[in-house]
Amino acid sequence: MRRTTLPAVVGLVALTVGVLAGCTENRPADAGDERSLEVTSTADGCEVSATEAPAGNLTFSVRNDGSDVTEFYLLASDGLRIVGEIENIGPGLTRDLVVTAPEGDYVTACKPGMKGEGIRADFAVTASDEDVEVSGDDQALVDQANKNYAAYVQDQSAQLLDQTTEFVALYKAGKDEEARALYPVARQHWERIETVAESFGDLDPKMDAREADLEPDQKWTGWHLIEKDLWPARAEGYTALTPAQRATYADDLLANTQTLDDRVQDLTYTVDQIANGSRGLLDEVATGKVTGEEEYWSRTDLWDFQANVDGARVAFEGVQPIVEKNDPELAKQIAERFAALQTLLDEHQQGDGFVTYDQLTTEQVKALSDAVNALSEPLSRLAAATV
Repeated sequence: MRRTTLPAVVGLVALTVGVLAGCTENRPADAGDERSLEVTSTADGCEVSATEAPAGNLTFSVRNDGSDVTEFYLLASDGLRIVGEIENIGPGLTRDLVVTAPEGDYVTACKPGMKGEGIRADFAVTASDEDVEVSGDDQALVDQANKNYAAYVQDQSAQLLDQTTEFVALYKAGKDEEARALYPVARQHWERIETVAESFGDLDPKMDAREADLEPDQKWTGWHLIEKDLWPARAEGYTALTPAQRATYADDLLANTQTLDDRVQDLTYTVDQIANGSRGLLDEVATGKVTGEEEYWSRTDLWDFQANVDGARVAFEGVQPIVEKNDPELAKQIAERFAALQTLLDEHQQGDGFVTYDQLTTEQVKALSDAVNALSEPLSRLAAATV
């Protein structure tokens, strides 16, 4: 937790990937067009009529054959950045998502009940002769870009709420091994939008304060208090919380997470805020994660490290088209240094996560720190290149 924040501003807009998205009610896909695809969403399925399509204007005609309201996403290959989305598809309804997609790898996702990561599958957009450059009114692009970034924040917040709910239930039930396994996974959703979450000054200290950062007479609550209780080995003389205390702190964390999710629903952002948010997330890495200070008890800092990098990269990619126009060399440099940092992080993956921080050598920590610093310099010029 730091105080570098991305201010929450309502009614302002941002520029991101050149994608147009729209929807219509109950309009079937054109079976004779390779770029016209049918999607069937059910309680346990997300069937797309094809696994690839030529680059250009794609239409996903999404039919909900389930009993819950659903939504459909086209995501970038990382499964995080939202290329296009369509929400609130009621049972029995069909709605269209129209996107302009260049060649590349993507992910499709249906979310029955509009919760969780959704039912996902790989999707490829192949090369074609069609011009995939988006033309038209710049304000329409800006409006759509703002919608996509806001949707990303909302999606991460929703997944944070879902996994915190599960984590709290495990912790209160005394299922410590399962709670420890979920702890770093759930927190990644917080870390990906940390600069947005920190903009709510009343919530951040309640949810993410570290013991070492407490001010005199400040009451300690939130993730890291529970972390210490789950990993007491490093806390000499520590007295475990009682079941009643566990319930109190767990319920408080969940209530604050719900408040956060409620607050992010109507947020929009300016281009410079998104750019500065990217830099702010990398600052979080430099001052807490690469130093091993954030997750002092659990040593799960690399999960947080990856999540901060994820959020910073998604924010950068949102404004990348305008940076490529204004300063192509800067855009290229930032992209290359994100890739170099990710390569180093990948070396420390273990299973679905990472090794604990205490397993890193001094040389490995220095290599990560150097890569963060190398990215920080060009990233500090990102905001100026977007306005």
